[in-house]
Amino acid sequence: MTNSSSGQTQAGSTESSGTVKTSADQPATKPKKAISEQLQHNLAFLETIFSNSSDIVVRNWNYGPELKYTACSVYYDSLVQEDTVNYMKISLQDLVTHEIGPGMDVTPQDIKAFFEHDGVSAKKAAVCNDLDILVDEISNGRLVILFDQWDKALSFKAESVETRQVNESVNESVVQGPRESTVENLQKNLGLLRLRLKSPKFKLEMLTAGGETKTTIVYGYIEGRVDGELLAEFKKRIEQVKEVEVLESAYIEQLIEDSTYSPFPQHRYTERTDMAVAGLLDGKIAVLTQGTGGILLCPGLFTEFFQSSEDYYQRTLISTLIRWLRIVAFVIALTLPSIYIALSTFHPELIPTVLLLAILNAREGIPLPAFFEALLMEFFFELMREAGVRLPRPVGSAVSIVGALVIGDAAISAGIASPIMVIVVALTGIASFAIPQYNIAISLRILRFPLMVSAAILGGFGMMICLIFILLHLCKLRTLGQPYLAPFAPFRLTELRDVIMRASLKTLLRSPRDLHKQKLLINGKNEE
Repeated sequence: MTNSSSGQTQAGSTESSGTVKTSADQPATKPKKAISEQLQHNLAFLETIFSNSSDIVVRNWNYGPELKYTACSVYYDSLVQEDTVNYMKISLQDLVTHEIGPGMDVTPQDIKAFFEHDGVSAKKAAVCNDLDILVDEISNGRLVILFDQWDKALSFKAESVETRQVNESVNESVVQGPRESTVENLQKNLGLLRLRLKSPKFKLEMLTAGGETKTTIVYGYIEGRVDGELLAEFKKRIEQVKEVEVLESAYIEQLIEDSTYSPFPQHRYTERTDMAVAGLLDGKIAVLTQGTGGILLCPGLFTEFFQSSEDYYQRTLISTLIRWLRIVAFVIALTLPSIYIALSTFHPELIPTVLLLAILNAREGIPLPAFFEALLMEFFFELMREAGVRLPRPVGSAVSIVGALVIGDAAISAGIASPIMVIVVALTGIASFAIPQYNIAISLRILRFPLMVSAAILGGFGMMICLIFILLHLCKLRTLGQPYLAPFAPFRLTELRDVIMRASLKTLLRSPRDLHKQKLLINGKNEE
């Protein structure tokens, strides 16, 4: 613990206006550990709590006539910026008519009356009367000032940690449209959303996760657009995070989802503020976490994972064509290896004769059955994809491309795999990259293997059984109580204007999407 003495308190701040307010975290009940009027007692408590912390700073200073009154500033040097700002001088300037200097004639009684009656207007300060709250304030990057002969403390917002600047989204790049992306700073992300949603109906509610991290979590919604039952269910589930450690929004997703072991994601992620705002206008709930560079949109329906923000910036025909392309890519990524296994093993009569002869000629000398051949090549492809993700970015893409070429050519030359199998696996991988949402593309990587096994055992019949089980699971699956397959199950024709095809923007703007999506089923009852 570092100690220093000074006639004034100096620390940095990025905010220059505000009013005195009681700390928002202060409990309504009687404080468990009241702050003592004796400054030394309070410092002894803080020294015990923050012992062996080299970045904690305790700065003693004097004020008042003849500098006879003592005070102390406590803060984390690693969280508070280094700009030379005298918080007390700026705050107390409203108390006297002259310029405050080292010999300011202010007493503890003046400070007590001034701050407890919201006298300050220059800086944003909070009045704390609980030692536990004081510890939380310091841990959150605030500068805390304690006074001798006063049983309260002042907390000034002074945290300043370097974070990533707002830049173009890496995971959701677009050709046309806004390019700003969310960052790991919660306040910046909230500001970006507020900049796009200039409405008092946009509500933001805050809570703090329990444990040691005390992560700040904020969820937002537009009042009047979000379904009331959906919001109540979300609030009921989000209460669970108060008891656990939360490091990322994925923790929240897993805590509030309906089916933990389902391979399909039940909520969406986005790094784009325009997509988050579009979701809010659709009646979604946006969840933001301090330290997470993305926004969680709840709930996420199956059809929404094939949509991109760029769909609404392109012309109707182009957007519709691209959506059909994504649906075809989804089918290819899910079923192409199993279709090849079923046709080559059980149903060769369904293959045109010329193509069948070409396949047989390519497979001549291959020691492995089609199933094991496909399994081996899929394993190599997944291995290279994971290696490309984990390696440093400058070499990751090069390794994955070169590795695919080398291993594919070597496998064909060694007689382990046929050229047609390399083509099938490559097309499957490319198709999975065409899906805009990464988390549903991962589910295809899981489901592809049960389909391959069923095709190897029963051929096309086994594939159909496996696909029926997947469809039944999708029909049964819910997300925050809503049907996952809506608007297909339950079927609503009018809502398909923004699913398989994208209706004209005039149609969408005349009848906003959120108005009909609010009518999605909560308990399986048709409200139309």
